[in-house]
Amino acid sequence: MDVSLLIRHRLKELGLEQKDIAAAAQVTESYISQLLARKKAPPAPGRTDIYEKIGRVLRLPSGKLSNLADLQRKEELRKKVAEPPRPLFKECRELILRKCEPARQKELRRIFEKEPFGELERLVTQKLLDVVQGVAKEELRSEEWLRLMAQLSDRSYEQMRVAILEFLDTDIFNVSIENCISFLDPMIDSWDIDLRTFGMEIALNRRLAAGSLKRFEFAEQEPQQPFAVEPGLERFLKDTSLSSDATEEEIEFLKALKFRGKQPSPIYYYRELQNLRDPLHFPQVAQPGESD
Repeated sequence: MDVSLLIRHRLKELGLEQKDIAAAAQVTESYISQLLARKKAPPAPGRTDIYEKIGRVLRLPSGKLSNLADLQRKEELRKKVAEPPRPLFKECRELILRKCEPARQKELRRIFEKEPFGELERLVTQKLLDVVQGVAKEELRSEEWLRLMAQLSDRSYEQMRVAILEFLDTDIFNVSIENCISFLDPMIDSWDIDLRTFGMEIALNRRLAAGSLKRFEFAEQEPQQPFAVEPGLERFLKDTSLSSDATEEEIEFLKALKFRGKQPSPIYYYRELQNLRDPLHFPQVAQPGESD
């Protein structure tokens, strides 16, 4: 059983109509109709609130619809995974390049056109999409923000909710011209990328996004080196008369101690352990509202 079949089955059992769940989910009847006719894939559970709204109307156990949608989407993804990536629509690429800092546009256009939807174009598009989808997901429950977006795109409130639900469900391989016009264009003021480090800076429309500037860095880091055990500490750990009651946390603390030109004895580590445990060395800080 899939999402469409379960909803249609419950509608029939309860004597309800599509308009009832459309009203509950605050979307258009057309969207529900296409969802039930399998003309639209069920949206990702983590990016929408319609499953909980519809589930309450259909008197389904909490999480029933969203879990079913998750399984259905995974199966559909498995079938598509072998398909090669398709280039962006020309209009989407032009929009992304137009939003780029002017000094960088010519070089990026050359790179983008050399390899249609190559690694750099996918990186840029993915990051822009992630940022805008993040704002849309955060604001999905804000009626004021939804009505503002609806006004900007000349849609009704319900039509705007449908558009956002579909936008949150898209990815870089399926982003549409409508996605670009309705969301990327109004929400992104500009962006720039350092082609040496691939660090990106994205400026958002202040009217539509609380955090108007986003920065992303891609830095190479050396793997963390494990601590070398000092000879004195090694002897301390082997001497059960000194270390038998030491906890893992205390041992990790002792391992982190470093010395230049000196090699502490096992007794040093024993005394350090006692100092660590002595409450006189760590006076308790009074919490707000506490009295002596």
